[in-house]
This record gives sequence, C-alpha cells and structure tokens, in this order.
Amino acid sequence: MHKIAIITGGSRGLGKDMALSVAAKGLDIILTYNTQPDAAAEVVEAIRVTGRKAAALPLNLSETGGITTFVAQLSNLLQTDFEDRKPDFLINNAGMGATIPMAQATEAQFDAFLNVHFKGVYFLTQQLLPLMNDGGGIINISTGTTRFSNPGYSLYASMKGAVEVLTRYIAKEYGQRGIRANVVAPGPVETDFNDAAIRNNPQMKERLSGMAALNRVGNPDDIGGVVAFLCSDDAKWVNGQRIEVSGGLLV
Repeated sequence: MHKIAIITGGSRGLGKDMALSVAAKGLDIILTYNTQPDAAAEVVEAIRVTGRKAAALPLNLSETGGITTFVAQLSNLLQTDFEDRKPDFLINNAGMGATIPMAQATEAQFDAFLNVHFKGVYFLTQQLLPLMNDGGGIINISTGTTRFSNPGYSLYASMKGAVEVLTRYIAKEYGQRGIRANVVAPGPVETDFNDAAIRNNPQMKERLSGMAALNRVGNPDDIGGVVAFLCSDDAKWVNGQRIEVSGGLLV
C-alpha cells in the first residue's frame, strides 16, 4: 500500500516541487492551498498523470480556528478518495514573507507571522499526529536565517527558530511511535516568496549568489529532493536534525 504525504502550501514554489518530488518517490499526495485553487489543481493533475493519487484542500493558517475544520475535511477525503488510509508524513511548508526592520514591526505583523509560521504549525501537527500511521514523519520547513542574521527578517526567523525547537520535541515525544521529525532549512531560493524579492532584484541575487560556496541562489528543485529523501526509508535513521540546503551559504 502506498504511503500518503500531506504538504501544506503545495500549490506553488517550494511546496509544488516538494509535492512532485515526493510523489516521484511513490507516495500519494494531499496538498493544501490558501488563495490559488487553480494552481493547486494543476499540481494535483501533474501528480495524477504519473499514476499517483493526489488531492488538494484549502487551509489558511492565519486563522488557526480553521484547523479543526481542515482536519474534518481531511478525514472525509481520506475515507472517500484514499481507501480510508492514514497519512504517513506531514510537511509543514506553508508560509508568508515580508522584509520588516525590527524598528518598524507592528504587533499585528508579529501576530500574523506567529499564526502562520508557529502557532498554526504547532496545532496542525498536534491535531494530525493522532491520525497518522506509526513509522512516518514530520518535516518542518525553516530557513537559513535561523543560523545567520539577515536584517528585516527578525519576525520570520524568530518564528522559524521556534519551529526548529518544536521539531526536536516532536522527535522526542513521538519517537516511541517510530515517527521522525526533522527540519529542512533552505537558503535563498528564487521563487515568488516575499513578492519574488530575489527574482525581481538582480543586485540582491548577485550578492546572495556570491555568499554561497556554489556561487548561485537556489531553485525549487534543489529543495524538493531533500524533502522526498526524508519521506523515504533511506532516511529511517535521520531524526531530530536540521538539514540546511543552501549551497554552502556563509560556510
């Protein structure tokens, strides 16, 4: 029986490549989207063409009260479209971005980043773990900016730092079920994240490229394969780890 991975924010960018890469490992995929149902449908169709099952559900992590509704919709979807199987992996990828100097950050912005990047991740994972098969895993997407400081990212990186600590606690508390928990921390990647800041700024792209040992910024397909690896038996002894995927940024 094929395993199932849930990927939040799987309609575009890094999440899209994660969905395609994990499906290529032979897993069925349930992805979530917030504002782009058509893009999510395209990813679902691309996965189905390969022979794997796929579906998409809406999820807005800025409204944490909607997590219970999502879990109910997911349970119904698993029963009707996935032979009543349980999910095996959860990839917490959905996010938001903005460059906000600390001096200009507002409490409303703080709360928005908190809900999407930490509170939502915490309670979504809490509610899904009882529904998951033993022997699976949680993969939390973080950022290189928890290791080094990039001005304007204090809100984003602080929440991701909290997620990294949470990941180690999940690994410890759910290890008896054989559930592994790991962090994948991308460096700068050229996507539409944060209003496509890298793609739209050649000077920034050149500067960030020069900071990496491989002398370029990342592409989405640099990240998806690492996530797919963590969803395979090849990673069965990898647990409680932070894996930075940044081309050797600031080594």
